Amino acid sequence: MKSYCTRKSFVSTMAVLAMAAASLVLTARSHAANAENQANPAEVKIDNFTFTAPSITVPAGTEVTWTNRDDIPHNVTSDDGVFRSKALDTDDKYSFKFAKPGTYHYFCSIHPKMTGEIVVK
Repeated sequence: MKSYCTRKSFVSTMAVLAMAAASLVLTARSHAANAENQANPAEVKIDNFTFTAPSITVPAGTEVTWTNRDDIPHNVTSDDGVFRSKALDTDDKYSFKFAKPGTYHYFCSIHPKMTGEIVVK
């Protein structure tokens, strides 16, 4: 009987240790993902004549970066003239820091059917 109880205690202890280790791994991954999001909080890819995130919401003070993954040039132009990029060739990037809350509509002035918006809270 004593041998059975010891073995059962050992198995229980190992199960608790395994759950604790899994929890630590998940916590570490969560912290790594948060650090990555802080390092690059908001990205919009331009590909196949679309802004891949047609609407994103960010806190005030966030810098949004657009990256052209298309084979032809595009740009990023706000409807109200607050920001405007140069023509972006493949893999070129443009960033703008949104300081004030509001909704910012934008488009590609080379291909005006390409539209998107940034909602700043």
